[in-house]
Amino acid sequence: MIDFIIRGSQLLLSLSILVVLHELGHFIPAKLFKTRVEKFYLFFDVKFSLFKKKIGDTVYGIGWLPLGGYVKISGMIDESMDTDQMSQPPQPWEFRSKPSWQRLIIMLGGVTVNFILALIIYIGLAYSNGDTFITNESVKGGYLITNPILTEAGFKTGDKIISSNNEEVLTYNELRKSIITAKTYEVERDGKIIDIDMPVDFLGKLSTSKDRSLFEFRRPLIIKEVTEESLNKNFNLLQGDVIESINGIEIPYRDQITEILENNKNQTIEVSILRDEMPMSKTLNVNQDGALGIIFGSTNKDLIDYNYIELVTNTYDIEESFSVGSKRFTSQVGSYLDQFKAIFSPETGAYKGLGGFIAIGNIFPSYWSWSSFWSITAFLSIMLGVLNLLPIPALDGGHVMFLLYEMITGKKPSDKFMEYAQTIGFLILITLVVFANGNDIFKAIFN
Repeated sequence: MIDFIIRGSQLLLSLSILVVLHELGHFIPAKLFKTRVEKFYLFFDVKFSLFKKKIGDTVYGIGWLPLGGYVKISGMIDESMDTDQMSQPPQPWEFRSKPSWQRLIIMLGGVTVNFILALIIYIGLAYSNGDTFITNESVKGGYLITNPILTEAGFKTGDKIISSNNEEVLTYNELRKSIITAKTYEVERDGKIIDIDMPVDFLGKLSTSKDRSLFEFRRPLIIKEVTEESLNKNFNLLQGDVIESINGIEIPYRDQITEILENNKNQTIEVSILRDEMPMSKTLNVNQDGALGIIFGSTNKDLIDYNYIELVTNTYDIEESFSVGSKRFTSQVGSYLDQFKAIFSPETGAYKGLGGFIAIGNIFPSYWSWSSFWSITAFLSIMLGVLNLLPIPALDGGHVMFLLYEMITGKKPSDKFMEYAQTIGFLILITLVVFANGNDIFKAIFN
């Protein structure tokens, strides 16, 4: 429950910031071009508002339905569907009375702010936190592969990933992101180079799989707890002890122990243990189920301390931060566009992974971290900007599409046509929202 509250709070705060700034992007140029803004709302005020106050010509308020927000601009066919106003003669302060280039700037203001905000956040994070990453080359023993979808594609535990789509993979983060667009991987296995072709519908299979693991780190046998039922509970095993070998065979990775224990059911084994850098030997019992009754666990810090991975941290001055932040912004935009392309390619099956508010909320960590919060907010700002550019009536991109048509042809679509288009656009958006959130609910129930 606490995890839900923390994630929900971060999601609500992030979306509130993004919605207010997005609508401010429309509000400011509208005011500059002397266009009347009747409402400026965070969330939707269906039937009633939680708060509202009129200042000048504009009512500022907070609605009760947290699905976005809006500005209502006079003389514009938008989500309010105010046809009464549109039936009156145009007034000089109305949106429809302004030159097409001014209307275009007003409509592009929201997504422009979204992209600028993301860029500023990435620059700020680069300056304040630097850049921390795990080098792909440093990952000891290759990667742990347990997802059946990956094993069916041809991956095996111990594979070292060299490249994706013939581009060298330098960091672990790059490897995780590469799964979206990867058609081929080059891996090193037992000293040999192997090419793996990814299935076209890999993303679809992954989206519907209960196992979401990808390329995971292989971990050492660090003792976390000895269970009460364990045959070894009185053998002076301490939290933090590391099992290094069994019956004289070196066991550097936890995934190697299963077969050995299976072959030694109801027997004893000789283990070498490292405790506070001091080696010791013990004889342990394996029960009839092929288990020691020991819970193993390790953190990423343990992996760093035991040289299983290498964490690199770079710090930047203000000038370098602009370059690093800009590159990260460009990379994230490209990554999201790749995801978007995959979703709209039916053969990939990626649309099955489309998620709503639950999926977005789960992106946030279950603890409060300002660094993570701002990083995720920057990504969501990019997502909001890209989505709003879609040429769907009712979105900014739909209005931009009709404005460009008007500027090119010199013909303005009729108000009646715009009303119909707006209605169709809303139906499309509602369908997408229902589908995405329905996916969340389905996964929550059946996965």
